[in-house]
Amino acid sequence: MRKLAVFLCSFALVLTSSTASAAPPDIAYYTLHVPAGTTVDDLIRDGYDIDHAHGDTATVVATPTDVRRLRARGVVLDKTGDVYHPVPRTEPGEATYYGGYHTTTGHEEHNAAVAAAHPDLVKLYDIGDSWKKAQGQSGHDIQALCITKLSTGDCALNSTGKKPKFVLHTQIHAREIVTGEIGYRWIDLLVSSYGVDAEITALLDTRELWVVPIANPDGVDVVASNPTRPVLQRKNVDDSAGGCPASDAGVDLNRNSSFQWDVDQGGPCDETYPGAKALSEPETEAIQGLLDTVFPDTKGDVDDPAAATTTGVFLTLHSFGNDILAPWGYTNTDAPNKAALVALGKKMGEFTGYPVSTGDGGVGYFAPGATDDWLYGTRGVPSYTFEIGPDSGTCAGFLPAYSCVSATFWPLLKPALVYAAKAAAAPYGQLP
Repeated sequence: MRKLAVFLCSFALVLTSSTASAAPPDIAYYTLHVPAGTTVDDLIRDGYDIDHAHGDTATVVATPTDVRRLRARGVVLDKTGDVYHPVPRTEPGEATYYGGYHTTTGHEEHNAAVAAAHPDLVKLYDIGDSWKKAQGQSGHDIQALCITKLSTGDCALNSTGKKPKFVLHTQIHAREIVTGEIGYRWIDLLVSSYGVDAEITALLDTRELWVVPIANPDGVDVVASNPTRPVLQRKNVDDSAGGCPASDAGVDLNRNSSFQWDVDQGGPCDETYPGAKALSEPETEAIQGLLDTVFPDTKGDVDDPAAATTTGVFLTLHSFGNDILAPWGYTNTDAPNKAALVALGKKMGEFTGYPVSTGDGGVGYFAPGATDDWLYGTRGVPSYTFEIGPDSGTCAGFLPAYSCVSATFWPLLKPALVYAAKAAAAPYGQLP
């Protein structure tokens, strides 16, 4: 998610034997209005978790203590919903948590089962390591699936394949749990519909449909460590910088790319910490390595437009806010292909109802070093962030009730994903 989040130590728990089962404090979402003499930036600097900042109003995630302190400063707060929702307890050893969301292990088992059951449609790749695995501390492989009706040359790790590529990338921010479930369902839709649904069959005959369902597996392990009240872990678990509690350690993988990386995004304890240097994290290396391999370069310098013949579309799913964000996300300067990028974004937005914005429009801040800007900036591929979920209600926030996946999110996202995959053939040409 591109949310400007500076999470308090009190509700970012670390995965240890003493905290994994501990209940986080009661926290909720509030709309706030700041008094004269105070700004939203002041609150961010003081460590409050601020989202959707616009002028003197914003959304904040706050504990009861935070609420008392904010009101003592003259901040007006209106509660819009709870972070946690009641769910059945998940039994130890199950591959789901919080009512049905899949753990990293659950996704890995699913990926393996799909690849084994559909060898004519699926190739499963290990594209790199999580931070913990790179350190020899267990951890995980970063996995990617390529789904198509396989023939010679398809799903190869090169940019010469004949079929245009659509890539869906999810759960880079671990606590944004609905995004991984959308990836899970997209995989199932594709493999179950070939030869059954004409539209999906045509997609698999003519496109390579790549999915990275868990881009931050170590972080997801932390989130799922408390099955009924998930830990609000955003970053990976790289604690090498030192100087802050383990619960605050880690790197924001969506600030760590090698494009427009910005050292000033935050320190090691901040939720937007970009890492010690660009491309410092193995998870970032894995994702950039895959995208760099499968997409040809159709773009020159930063200020040059992509070639009209560019193929491919990339979507990275985040939450929350019900937004579609198009390049650039690091500046308000227009991207060279802005008109076409916004046009395609609006087409996808017709299915979701999400507005399209660029720069800091719509979300109130910049995100230098983000994955989508990197791919568009270096390869010319139209790349978008989808912010999934409203600001209030049962389906709001980072941890919506699992029932929202079927009832709300999947019906909106499914047709948008299908449209994006179709558009991959000529994203800057005549829109389908």
